[in-house]
Amino acid sequence: MDIIDSIILGVIQGLTEFLPVSSSGHLELGKAILGDNSLPKESLLFTVVLHFATALSTIVVFRKDILIILKGILKLQWNEDLQFVSKIAISMVPAIIVGLCFEAQLEALFGGNILLVGIMLIVTAILLYFADKAKNTHKKVSFSNAFVIGISQAIAMLPGISRSGATISTSVLLGNDKTKAARFSFLMVVPLIFGKIAKDILGGELSYDASNFTALSIGFVAAFISGLLACTWMIKLVKQSKLTYFAIYCIIVGAIAIIWSLSQ
Repeated sequence: MDIIDSIILGVIQGLTEFLPVSSSGHLELGKAILGDNSLPKESLLFTVVLHFATALSTIVVFRKDILIILKGILKLQWNEDLQFVSKIAISMVPAIIVGLCFEAQLEALFGGNILLVGIMLIVTAILLYFADKAKNTHKKVSFSNAFVIGISQAIAMLPGISRSGATISTSVLLGNDKTKAARFSFLMVVPLIFGKIAKDILGGELSYDASNFTALSIGFVAAFISGLLACTWMIKLVKQSKLTYFAIYCIIVGAIAIIWSLSQ
């Protein structure tokens, strides 16, 4: 993998991890347009490095919140901070169950199923549109809300469904504050990313080639910087009710994908 490929993949990962346009869906579309062999083969190690970069960017953006939460947990009391962590844990349950029990079935969906990607992008657009129109409140995410949001995160494993779009929209449609919804959405994925990284490392499936160090480093930096920008930008967009622009984009791309797949 050369330097340009590393930068492109890093930027794509950093942006689509937070912007509600579905990174998995766009990757499938890219493969269909350019051909499976036209895109660089992304190694498992490179994937892990990019995901670690975006997880780190999330931690940097929410560093103050995380420090406050950690201090609250250390008090060993059933306070708001410990409750928040408990809600994050609850939100992870559906994705963990689906990931462990249906891993093979999910992987089978990532084989150039452009029609599915197109339909799921339309679904993402609908969620974003209604979330954008919802009235803002000061309501916090409840325990029951956390589980429902977790279900939407599990559904977002389908190619074409945006994880951030699905979780933020679900949270807002449940009547939660838009800024709090975005905060919860971005923080809830961090444990899952680190868990997936740990699983890959312990599974012994990672292989390191010293000659790829430069590409890995540049990809990491590109994903980290673009992740910082996208995460910060997305919080502002949700607060300002500007998700409709992404809804329009998803409808256009989804419609093109559906028409293209049916014409083949």
